[in-house]
Amino acid sequence: MSFIECVRISFRSIRANGLRSILTMLGIIIGVAAVIAMVAIGEGTSSSVASQINGLGSNLLIVSPGQATQGRVNLGAGSLNTLTLADAEAIVTKESVSGVAPSVNGRAQIVWGASNYSSSLEGTTAAFLQVRNAQVESGRFFSNFEVKQQFNVAVIGTEVASNLFANNSTNPIGQTVQINRIPFTIIGVLKSQGSSGMTNNDDRILIPITTAMSRLTGGKNVGTIYVSAASADQMEQAQADIQSTLRSNHNLRPQTADDFRITSQSDILSTAQEVSSSMTALLSGIAAISLIVGGIGVMNIMLVSVTERTREIGIRKAIGAKRGDILRQFLIEAVTLSLIGGIVGIVIGVGAALLISKFGGMTTAISVSPILYAFLTSSLVGVVFGVYPARKAAQLKPIDALRYE
Repeated sequence: MSFIECVRISFRSIRANGLRSILTMLGIIIGVAAVIAMVAIGEGTSSSVASQINGLGSNLLIVSPGQATQGRVNLGAGSLNTLTLADAEAIVTKESVSGVAPSVNGRAQIVWGASNYSSSLEGTTAAFLQVRNAQVESGRFFSNFEVKQQFNVAVIGTEVASNLFANNSTNPIGQTVQINRIPFTIIGVLKSQGSSGMTNNDDRILIPITTAMSRLTGGKNVGTIYVSAASADQMEQAQADIQSTLRSNHNLRPQTADDFRITSQSDILSTAQEVSSSMTALLSGIAAISLIVGGIGVMNIMLVSVTERTREIGIRKAIGAKRGDILRQFLIEAVTLSLIGGIVGIVIGVGAALLISKFGGMTTAISVSPILYAFLTSSLVGVVFGVYPARKAAQLKPIDALRYE
């Protein structure tokens, strides 16, 4: 028989046992659909995380306090209070650095009239917009003069503005609010930036860092120093300059470990993508088990088919069919069954990814590679799990097959 004739017979056999064929393909359909959907979710998540991290700032370096030890117990990152405004002022003088924005953080209760809202508070400098890649939607940002003079001015996020002034059409700009019972004048509203990981960038209040340290937090140390390198090519140089500057400022001896930590934007992105890739691989591996189960189902149904069509095989051999003809016929039938399941699985997987993106609140990215992978895998499943039944059919003796009941 020709290849076309074998394919025609395969489809005829599948149609003749429609329900059985659908149940056989179900494992392959579920496996292929799950792999495509999981990979789409994983790639979409990686893309979303990369976008959020890049949105933190341009060529960003994050300097945070080091970790202290008590006895032999490590108290964790940030447990030391080693960073100061003087450190930030020293770093900004380096040629490899284009901007520095020190920061202190806390929680604040902001009150305006009858409205009362709790939000995150961040004290920073006028360089915040450039370093952290932010923009003002209305009003303005505070100046270096206002930071130096410890003015009681505030710039709020869009979520703070909508919650505080939700029930009226009042323009936030120029309004006097109470932040932890201290009056502040709102001078600007930030443009929406969305979320970065667990942080909602629109739910925050920004005030001059000097005002925050003297009137709200009461500390002399800064929590984080955000540094923007002059260019992507100077990231390593900027990191080295920051390290040498801080070691000099902190009077650290050569053999003494750094009492601070420098994290680059690429480090954060690399770690996030590694975690995302590992989770995607794990979930895809679990989903791929369904393909193995589906393959076992194909083998099982093909063995049943061989048993049911034993007399047919005997007749074909009696009129001249060779072992290779019978082997090819049943192998093509197994592959056809798997391919149909794979194609249906691809359609369901792509559809599921699109539905998850639209209604599930998750970002998905559908690419060609996992679809090709799923298609080839379903073909391979048909070949691997169809070989044994096909060989069994091909090895039947014509006399034994003809007298089989």
